[in-house]
Amino acid sequence: MRRDRLIRALRGEETDTTPIWLMRQAGRHLPGYRKLRETHPILEVARTPELAAEVTLEPVRRYDVDAGVVFADISLPFLGLGVDFSIDPGLGPVVARPVRTRSDVEALAKFDARASVPFVGQAIERFLELESERPILGFAGGPFTLAAYLVDGGPTREYAETKRLIFGDPGTFDRLIARLTDMTIDYLRFQAESGAAALQLFDTWVGAVTPTVFERHLLAPVQQIFEELRALGRPTIYFSTGSAHLTELLAHVGSDALGVDWREPLGRVRRRIGPGMALQGNLDPGALLAPAEVLRREARRVLDEVPERRSHVFNLGHGVLPATDPERVHELVEYVHSAGREGKRR
Repeated sequence: MRRDRLIRALRGEETDTTPIWLMRQAGRHLPGYRKLRETHPILEVARTPELAAEVTLEPVRRYDVDAGVVFADISLPFLGLGVDFSIDPGLGPVVARPVRTRSDVEALAKFDARASVPFVGQAIERFLELESERPILGFAGGPFTLAAYLVDGGPTREYAETKRLIFGDPGTFDRLIARLTDMTIDYLRFQAESGAAALQLFDTWVGAVTPTVFERHLLAPVQQIFEELRALGRPTIYFSTGSAHLTELLAHVGSDALGVDWREPLGRVRRRIGPGMALQGNLDPGALLAPAEVLRREARRVLDEVPERRSHVFNLGHGVLPATDPERVHELVEYVHSAGREGKRR
């Protein structure tokens, strides 16, 4: 039961307790990761399967979460597109030459996950050699989020160049999204074939667009990704932030589960999307900075939002903050498992 607890919940099946994993659970709040980063840049860690697997395992061993999530960055597939980029500490992916014209899009290399990012699959395989009790999740960036990095050249609050392309040259934007969609399907398929038991699409920044833009330019590509992956038999999750205005549209993306940020209560999301999808989320990461009793209260609030426990995976509404005390994370995982078991007995 332990190994498939998360998978069963994502499929809406009964579980012995509420499963939990945390976005960025393998990251800057952990002493082992911080020590490793003193001598190894993030891209080196991600491109070295033994190091990536060890980083993935640290929170599994420390916290008893219900899954590992492969240590990678959503920008890694850019390597297979021939895009020159770096990952700047504290900032994120920075693209040396942004993609802003039709010729820029057509100049992108044809993507082959096995040739360009073999180390991601090898990290998954290495994790599974060392950990038999819990599955590992694979993930990729969503089409809009990847496009925003490529077009704007790095993290942004305004998405000015991306929106200039959407409204000024929608045909080129659609062509870029199509290229990224094909890339993402191949990348996630490769992770599944390497042993990933579930797959999450991080479309983190898609909340920056209007419902009209999402429906016109993004809904069909996201649906294509999940439709193509369905034959693999792996449950899928779609996650975005700041996207409450898109909720009714997100109910139709085709994933098995919807990851929800902390801004919208899960009960309200359930009422808006209906019973068809499992829900994942959505504790505010800031609650992990609070005293233990406050953390338990906030976690209880999230659990109470989802009475149909079999279709809920507990997570944060975004990633673990760097300032988080690891002991708080441990307390959260213990509390969710304990409260979930009590809920099953009621």
